[in-house]
Parts: sequence; C-alpha cells; structure tokens
Amino acid sequence: MTWITIKTTKARWEAEMMGQILEAHSIPNRVLDIGLGIYFGQGSQAALQVRSPDQWTALLLLSPPENDP
Repeated sequence: MTWITIKTTKARWEAEMMGQILEAHSIPNRVLDIGLGIYFGQGSQAALQVRSPDQWTALLLLSPPENDP
C-alpha cells in the first residue's frame, strides 16, 4: 500500500496532533521527520502521511470548517 503526504508542518507536535485526530477516525497514519531543522535548533519539521485510499477522507477531516454566508 502506498503512503501519501497530506500535510507538512514546522513542528512535529502539530503533525502528531493531526495524526491523533485521524486515529480517532480509524485512519492509519505516520509522522516522518523531514529537513535539517532539528539539527540547527529550529525544531523538528514533520510530514503527516496516510495510506492512499484514506487520502481524501483525511484531508476533509483536517480541513477548516466552511463558513456559512
């Protein structure tokens, strides 16, 4: 099964929080450290990945709510 990156963040805790939201909806996910920021004291950049069949569901769950006009 293919993993797809749906979000990248400047802080690992953000990706982990989004991952917990997806876990609550039984969507498998993983958080990967990316970049060299952690080595230069800038925090740990991270990528949130989900399996390809769950891509659109995950994006909808993590998107901001729509405002009614």
